[in-house]
Amino acid sequence: MELNFLTDNAIIYVLIAWVVIFGVAKGLRLERYGFSIKPYSLTYKNYKVQDALIRVLGRTRRGIRVFADVSVIAGFLMMGFAFWFLFSNITNFFVQPTEFAELTVLIPGVTLTSGSAIMYFLLSIPIVLVIHEGAHGIVGVMEKIGIKTGGFAIFIAMFAGFVEPDEEQFSKAKKISRLRLIGAGPTSNVIFAFALGAILLTNPMFAMVIPEPFLSAFYEEAEDGVLVLSVIEGGGAQQAGIQENDVIIRIDDVNIASAIDLQKNPLEPGDTVNVTILRDGNEIVFPVTIMASPDNPERGLIGIMRNDQPPMPVYNVINWGLDTPMGFQFSMFLLWLWMISFFIGIINMLPLPILDGGKFIHTIIDGKISEKAVNGTMIAIYAFTFITFGLNIGLSYVKSGWFTI
Repeated sequence: MELNFLTDNAIIYVLIAWVVIFGVAKGLRLERYGFSIKPYSLTYKNYKVQDALIRVLGRTRRGIRVFADVSVIAGFLMMGFAFWFLFSNITNFFVQPTEFAELTVLIPGVTLTSGSAIMYFLLSIPIVLVIHEGAHGIVGVMEKIGIKTGGFAIFIAMFAGFVEPDEEQFSKAKKISRLRLIGAGPTSNVIFAFALGAILLTNPMFAMVIPEPFLSAFYEEAEDGVLVLSVIEGGGAQQAGIQENDVIIRIDDVNIASAIDLQKNPLEPGDTVNVTILRDGNEIVFPVTIMASPDNPERGLIGIMRNDQPPMPVYNVINWGLDTPMGFQFSMFLLWLWMISFFIGIINMLPLPILDGGKFIHTIIDGKISEKAVNGTMIAIYAFTFITFGLNIGLSYVKSGWFTI
């Protein structure tokens, strides 16, 4: 989808919302309650957050100790997974283009332009940040690293959460204690994502985002083929003779059991494919010329409006009410919450200056070599990571142009 400020107006709405927030904060004189208000940001600091963390730790110390130890191992695993994904994705762009995963940075009003996407994002981010920063804080308290403040910040359309450890106590703490504190935030996000994902395996909509082999293991096809609800005027399907209520069961030699099979097998505009349909119990083959998508000229379409009934979960034990607006919206919110929690956890372990991964690596090599060597090594690691991540973003742009959600 092309970024179009005149039609979407998303960035305008985001700026209007920020002006309202800024005005309300000034009007209520929130500075009296620990807020810092600037034309471009709203920051809240709580200097008593350590007291709350101590109370929580008192009830869960044994479990937190296990979690903290796991966080160190998980930190290495998440960093390795992040690099593996980025390298594999770059390789797929050149070797298996259909497997390339397009990446973008989620920014309300810029890359997030639909009202629903912005709403799901804004509802998910506070939950993810509370889990992330809370884990940092409670492990810090357990390791006797004081937490000076905790809070959040809004930078117009971007959100951040933070706990601020006592720098002197942090620098004097044992290396393993520092690694536990750093790894706790990303690990908590990924654990939460796994727990939520286990519940969502009972939701048909989760089939849209999970990859093989999990898809085949936890979902079964709800139908044999894709029902044609209507054909696009002048499209390849209409010109070939495909009609409403036909059921597509095969494209060339690829069996089509559901709409997901269509998504797994991208089509190139201008190509001609043999589409096998069922009509009145009979199989008919039509040669269809693939048309270009109006939103993305590089994406091919058969030219139909289809029935997107997703596969059904094997463990279909929860009635999610997807046929109701509330049930559908709630399921979409949980999908966004799962996605954001998982990827914030993983991406946060990339060794970049502002991310936990950078602090993790710095803590590991600190003291083993000279300070000058540490700084040089970290600059090289930051540059390598930035280029790798940036290349994924750039290749996404090459494939689909400026795309929004």
